[in-house]
Amino acid sequence: MMDHARDLPAWAAIAVSVFLVIGSLLTLIGAVGFARLPTFYERIHAPTLGTSWGTGGIVMASMIFFTVLGTRPVVHEILVGIFVTVTTPVTLMLLARAALHRDRAEGNPQVPAEAPVEPPADEGQPAPGE
Repeated sequence: MMDHARDLPAWAAIAVSVFLVIGSLLTLIGAVGFARLPTFYERIHAPTLGTSWGTGGIVMASMIFFTVLGTRPVVHEILVGIFVTVTTPVTLMLLARAALHRDRAEGNPQVPAEAPVEPPADEGQPAPGE
């Protein structure tokens, strides 16, 4: 039971509620985007944003709730937010690169070819056409 939540002042309860609703809505939008978007590349974008920003709202609500009830700053939740914010985009990039490599290896015509690699111009020598 959450009997100790009765001691929460009204201003803190409103702030916690607002952050929980915002975080939950952003996470829900990410989940709906994941379910509804047609291609893999579009699907991985929505949950990444929903996870990062949704977690931020829920972490803020948790920090406010436990700081006010504990009468001391509670900031260790920031670590959760940092870890989610750092690991989610890295995971997105790894998944996207793996899928892109697979699609190129299979010869998928909807995936652009690799960009040509241009050798660096030597310093001190004029580039062709100069």
